[in-house]
Amino acid sequence: MSEHTQTSSSVVSWLLADSPDNAFQARCQRAYISWLSFKSNPIAMLGFFIVLFLCLVALFAPLLTSGDGTTQELSNRLAPPSAEHWFGTDELGRDIYDRIVWGSRVTLYIIFLVSIIVMPIGLIIGTTAGLFGGVVDATLMRITDIFLAFPRLILALAFVAVLGPGLENAVLAIALTTWSPYARLARAETLTLRNSEYILAAQIMGASRIRVLLAHIMPMCMSSTIVRLTLDMAGIILTAAGLGFLGLGAQPPLAEWGAMIASGRDYLLDQWWVPTIPGIAILVVSLGFNLLGDGLRDVLDPRSSGGH
Repeated sequence: MSEHTQTSSSVVSWLLADSPDNAFQARCQRAYISWLSFKSNPIAMLGFFIVLFLCLVALFAPLLTSGDGTTQELSNRLAPPSAEHWFGTDELGRDIYDRIVWGSRVTLYIIFLVSIIVMPIGLIIGTTAGLFGGVVDATLMRITDIFLAFPRLILALAFVAVLGPGLENAVLAIALTTWSPYARLARAETLTLRNSEYILAAQIMGASRIRVLLAHIMPMCMSSTIVRLTLDMAGIILTAAGLGFLGLGAQPPLAEWGAMIASGRDYLLDQWWVPTIPGIAILVVSLGFNLLGDGLRDVLDPRSSGGH
């Protein structure tokens, strides 16, 4: 026990050293200090644990459920919550608890795919416009303005109507309607950074604009983009749920929370648990991402009011 305590103390001392010996230690120190700052915010930690719980539920879904949520028992349809069916059953006798758990995988799948599409598009367009300026900036920002002018859900509906209903098409439609604020944010960051001394020094040493863009500008824009993405997760979840509610997202029998609300809306007054339970799931997960995003903003954005 004493050896473990001594080892932990040595690691903490290494992380809090006044002068790091190398770049790796410096990065570890920044990460540790950021974690200490984040951990001191109880609201942010609540959001972190909600998101962590969602990930664990999705990961261990086969162990947490008795089936995949598609098994129908018409003789047991619309059963209220009980010891056998914790959240009751729906209009087809499917266990709502199982469907909520498996629906968490669909939610994380949407979030992951949208994230890996949106961030690169937004960063590339925004940083390119900010660094090159002129005609390039004007052209890219006018395209961005066009996407910003449309309400997100309406534009997503238009894309899905063209692409056809389905989970992958819904993900693509959400991504195509979500990238524009990230481009604006990255451009604003780039306009601030491009006249910085270290950028000018890199250009004087012969670095091309592409190298400056990839090696210096984009990494500096990552933190604010990650914060914005985390804060936008709730909107992404709600947009996906809206498409599912309208029958344009995940298709039956796949468990998706928005589609579950749509199929259970006719039973809201008498069998309230059918649409209410998936609605609560959407509420809790959206709240978790919002709280997590607020905490990350305080840690990663020193200009925010809660920054440290």
